[in-house]
Order: sequence, then C-alpha cells, then structure tokens
Amino acid sequence: MRTIAVCIINYNTCDLLRECLHSVLTQNADEIVVVDNASTDGSIEMVKADFPAIPLIALQKNIGFGAAANRGIETCCSEQIVLLNADTQMKPGSLQTLRNYLEDHPEAAIIGPRILNPDRTLQTSCFHFPTPLHIFLYISGLYRSIPGLPILKHRTLQKMMNGSAGPVPWILGAALAFRRETFEVLGGFDENFFIYFEEVDLCYRLFSQGKQIHFVPDAEITHVGGASTAQKRAWSSIQFFVSLAQFYRKHYSKSLLTEMVFTVQAVAFFKLVYDFLLLKITREATQQSTLAIDIDIQRQLLIGQWHRISNAGTTIPA
Repeated sequence: MRTIAVCIINYNTCDLLRECLHSVLTQNADEIVVVDNASTDGSIEMVKADFPAIPLIALQKNIGFGAAANRGIETCCSEQIVLLNADTQMKPGSLQTLRNYLEDHPEAAIIGPRILNPDRTLQTSCFHFPTPLHIFLYISGLYRSIPGLPILKHRTLQKMMNGSAGPVPWILGAALAFRRETFEVLGGFDENFFIYFEEVDLCYRLFSQGKQIHFVPDAEITHVGGASTAQKRAWSSIQFFVSLAQFYRKHYSKSLLTEMVFTVQAVAFFKLVYDFLLLKITREATQQSTLAIDIDIQRQLLIGQWHRISNAGTTIPA
C-alpha cells in the first residue's frame, strides 16, 4: 500500500482549521502538512499550540491557493497526496477510500470525493469545462433548475453526484487526491492563478493529455465553502472572473473569450438593473448593504478591465 499525505491550505479560518485537523487525525495519514497563507487571525499560533507535531509552513505573504499548495506538496514524501481546504472535514474512512481508489484505478489521474454542505445537503463538485453557455447557466443561477427538467436532467453532472464513481471533466479543488508523480510531471498548479480556476486549469491540462479525472462518491467530505473569500466578497467575486478570463486566454480561442465576456456583461447588466430597483424599495439596512456590494460588482463587470488583466502578483486588499 502506497503512503499518503494530507496537505491543508489555510487563510484566516482558525476555528475551521482546528476542526479540519481533528478530522484528519482520525484518518491514519502517513503525513499531515499545513500551509498557512499569512493568516492574521491566530491560525499559526493555534497550530503551534494545539498540534505541535504537525509540520507547519507559515508563509510571510499570501501567495494564493495554488502556489501555497505547490509549497506544501513539495515538502511531502508520500506517494499519494490529498489536498484540502481548511474549511473541510473528512468523514470516517474517507482517506482510506481515496487511497484504495487511486491504487485500484491507475487510469484516474485526479480524484475527488462527494462534498457535502454542513447541513448534509449535496454540494456541487463536478463540472463541465467553462464554455460561454455553462458560464451563463452558472452566473444566472439557471443551472439549479436543470436537474428538474425532463430533457436536460440526464446531461447534468449533478445527477452523477448521486450515482457511482466515474470520469468527469473537473472537480472542485476543496478536496483533491492524486499521485505525487502525476502532479510533479504536470508541473503542479499554475501559480499565475492566484485564486479560482487553478484546479480547472490542472484538470484541463490532464484532460488535454488524455488523462482522466474521477468523482468518488464513497468518500465524503464536509465543506463550509467560501470561508476565506467571504471576508472580501466584492474583491473575491471580481477575482473569480479575472481567473475565468485568464483560463480562457490560456486554453481557448479569442472568439470564445469574446463570447464569454459578452455573456458575463449581459448577465451583469440585467442583475445591475434588478439590484438597483430593489435597492430603491428596500428599507432593511443589511439588505441595503448587500445590494450596494452587488451593484458595485456588476458595475465592475460591465465597465472594468477584468478580462484583460492577470492574477499574477495579486494581493488581497486590507
């Protein structure tokens, strides 16, 4: 049986990181490594005090998820790696299930578990590569209705998440497992993606080489989702689209990039009008604040240069 390591990437989610580590410690991993992206919430001190035996890589600045993952994986000696966000918890037996699947399925280059919300509902974790149509369905929210439509429901990956293991285009980076050799040959994560789409890029590169990505529902992990990015919602929302455009420039044609930008801006226009009208009639202060942020996001998507800039060298605003 090959050795397996768990590498956890953290940024300002101290309490969730503690819960994540407790869940991982029950899994009999050969190695556990924490990479902290310059947290200021006591995460580093907590790991040193509560988990002194676990190696901690405390970075001096936030270098992004993919770059931090690369640093952590470089320090691991194990033949298999499980990469986790700090806002995840492993269900009993999940690590062994992932280990066994990698052993038994050499055709699978990367695998991902079933991901659950904290309330045990299913979290979407399998996706098609982002064509303009898929982007429209996602940002408009219409993708939520597809599983209920008789003609389209059999074409959605959401149906597969209730089924058996098998190949998918790409899987959510909150929890990934792979062989160290595969990761190294590929060159790891592209560090030009500061946040978002680093796992899409990794899976796309593997897919382009004829490799398979598998969804493994027998392994389950709970994922809070957005625990770090929610702290800077407007900034992180724009960064999502910056990374999306970066992915398009790297892998797709200019015409597809143009279609995607038009799609995003069209949806942003209708959302801007809707949110502006709603703001005019809303009296509740919290909702007013939320709508103001949403309006700012839509404005930036309409008039900003998000589709022309790079994530390289990005820093999180104070």
